[in-house]
Amino acid sequence: MKPTLVVMAAGFGSRYGGVKQIDGIGLHDEALLDYSTYDALRNGFGKIVYVIRRDIEKDFRERVFDRIAANCDATYTFQELDSLLTSDQIAASKERKKPWGTVQALLCAKEEIDRPFSIINSDDYYGQEPFEIMNRHLRALDNNSVEHANVGFILRNTTSRNGSVSRAICQVKDGYLLSMKENKNIYHKGDSIYTQVGDEEILLSGNEYVSMNFFGFSVTALPFYEEYFQSFLKESISSLKAESYLPEGASEIVQQGLGKVRFYTTNEQWFGMTYKEDRELVKTKIKEKIDAGVYPEKLWRY
Repeated sequence: MKPTLVVMAAGFGSRYGGVKQIDGIGLHDEALLDYSTYDALRNGFGKIVYVIRRDIEKDFRERVFDRIAANCDATYTFQELDSLLTSDQIAASKERKKPWGTVQALLCAKEEIDRPFSIINSDDYYGQEPFEIMNRHLRALDNNSVEHANVGFILRNTTSRNGSVSRAICQVKDGYLLSMKENKNIYHKGDSIYTQVGDEEILLSGNEYVSMNFFGFSVTALPFYEEYFQSFLKESISSLKAESYLPEGASEIVQQGLGKVRFYTTNEQWFGMTYKEDRELVKTKIKEKIDAGVYPEKLWRY
């Protein structure tokens, strides 16, 4: 049974300054999510589910979705500010302007998930190896399994010289996750990498394992995340900025003894669309991979 891939593509791109998830960077205006979709399909994934904002639906269909859907089993669903919220929760959060994070994004896709699945960001380049690793893991699961997975990266392979990035730093033992903690401000000073925690600036080695939201779950994770999201809303419903993050939820699965998260690693070099200045680098990197034969010049037949 081929696993499903969920692609989170509902972000606002506030640091990028535009709708980065559908910004064309390939030779035929392919977006980064085109390349992730292509890598997933050729490494054994089946159905693709995109989570988008309703206000970008028209552009998403015209610039990305229609050509992909002509080549595979693909669909999309919506993540909105009020998705999955009760009327009381909507009223209590009326001043808020943005959705509630990656846990909400996952839950917006739950009606399309009936088998082991992976979830990724739309604006990150992961490379082929993570999809191969994750497909192998997910194909060994059944729907009752509590053996989830994360393909982690080496921190120094995931930073941007154009500004700070958000990464979940992982604690791992014997190939399994112990904990993940989101660090929303990781940045370079010269060749050194730091994170800011409160008023404290902490020097990092660059060798830390980090999550790039490349998770694999059996369907047993969905009821947990539903409860986890509602607990988060109970505490944060009046917040204008608080978000519920997949890595911290995965950490709770482990710490509550509800399952395990197998932690795989890759030496793939990340690149992504965090800042507008990243765009030309991403275009160059994709062109290099096309020239090296990793991708065809034109990904899809349409």
